[in-house]
Amino acid sequence: VPLANLLGDEGAGFAIAQARLGPGRIHHCMRSIGVAERSLAALCVRAKTRRAFGDLLAFKGATELAIADSRMELEQCRLLTLKAAHLMDTLGNKLAMQDIAMIKVAAPRMALRVIDRAIQLHGGSGVCEDHMLAQAYASLRTLRLADGPDEVHCRTIAHWELMKSRL
Repeated sequence: VPLANLLGDEGAGFAIAQARLGPGRIHHCMRSIGVAERSLAALCVRAKTRRAFGDLLAFKGATELAIADSRMELEQCRLLTLKAAHLMDTLGNKLAMQDIAMIKVAAPRMALRVIDRAIQLHGGSGVCEDHMLAQAYASLRTLRLADGPDEVHCRTIAHWELMKSRL
């Protein structure tokens, strides 16, 4: 790399990249929450406009449960993400690592569950390329692999918990 194009000190590229992981993961989690919100909105519109067996889907118990579960899971992830961001701001990336790892796993998983519920209510049209749900699902599914798969982050979370526990 020519000296004129160097960002920071020579040999410090890895440290710069590592410093961006936490904020980048927060960003991805906030995006996941936004996509889940949009998917829940689509689910609700479909429930209020589609009839099956004489009633709107909105009045079916399974639909109500899907909506309620989606809202609760969304709020749980929103608060966990807010906590991780607060810890990053107040204590720094290193001390927020466990919370960042938790949201890196929790937010995409939650968003995929909400999207899946919305797809289920839309039927075949939910997986059609014309609908945002199919693209959202594919996009969020790949996020579970980016920056390390869920299993790596879960293992790290478990190790931190085991280190904190006492016999």
